[in-house]
Amino acid sequence: MKKTRKLTHSVIPSVIATAILFSPAVFADEWKYVMEEGLSDPQGLYAVKFKEEIEKNSDHTIKIYPVGTLGESADAMEQTQAGLLQFIDQSPGFTGAMIPEAEAFLVPYLQPTDPKVVREFFKKGKAVNEMFHEIYREHGLELLAIFPEGEQVVTTMEEFRNPEDLEGMKIRTMTSPLLLETYTAFGASPIAMSWGELIGALKTNMVDGQENPTIWIEAYGLDELTKVMTYTGHGQYTTAVMANSDFYDGLNRKNKQLIQNATAVAHSYILDEVVKMDAIGLNKIKETNPGYKIVRLTEAERAVFKQRAMAVEQSYIDKAGKRGAAIIKQMREDIAAAM
Repeated sequence: MKKTRKLTHSVIPSVIATAILFSPAVFADEWKYVMEEGLSDPQGLYAVKFKEEIEKNSDHTIKIYPVGTLGESADAMEQTQAGLLQFIDQSPGFTGAMIPEAEAFLVPYLQPTDPKVVREFFKKGKAVNEMFHEIYREHGLELLAIFPEGEQVVTTMEEFRNPEDLEGMKIRTMTSPLLLETYTAFGASPIAMSWGELIGALKTNMVDGQENPTIWIEAYGLDELTKVMTYTGHGQYTTAVMANSDFYDGLNRKNKQLIQNATAVAHSYILDEVVKMDAIGLNKIKETNPGYKIVRLTEAERAVFKQRAMAVEQSYIDKAGKRGAAIIKQMREDIAAAM
């Protein structure tokens, strides 16, 4: 009978090392992904699609942390920059104080509102897809995608048609300095606060209104807490998906490509999905709250707000410098090409 050779002590470690080396489980990591919204919101749908693509094409897993699970937006960003989280989805409305150039997406009456133009602008625009990467890198972030969540709509207790009508109205904004300047220019009295404070603030009359896409207004019952919804045409709610740059740089070429492929799939998906969600949100509001007043400012009425928006754009350029001015210029060229 053939004897089985015993493994010597010197052989055992090499066998174990070989087993580890070729074990796929060793290369499988759990990556953490935090966002500002719930799973059924645009950021959530993007995150789930991204997660599906990563897990379908690798042994890695993605753990998604919806809004509030890891603190407020500032807390989530600090954890991402510290490397405790790998991915974050956060709007320039919250990152603007840290990355002034990103507030270009908040300059009123700069972004398009026509769905077809919006899609083309975010899909192919040079400003969106090229100019911001280096800027985010300076803050320890690898920019993966920027996408819209729908046209911004203002909900208030009273109807307004001009800046004079907005005088004295307390409008909640995100914590962006440029948003505060925007609503001040529009005639209102803006108050910056986190999303978590908004519902209570509306219920207690701490604020008289706020801005959000229709999908958010309907989903969180903001139409039930106000009386009028106004389409001013001043912009899109925009968000950015980022990775911790040290984490990203430490990946091999295969995993970097994995992330880029998942980003491309999720980006194309959400650009189409957001248009549907926006329409669904508006239709639901009309069905469930038929007495709710919906106003669309005329071109003549918007012209007054556009005139005031010029000062806000100049304020952005003053803060963001030459890079900011170049971004604005390129965005306008991208919009013209998209049209």
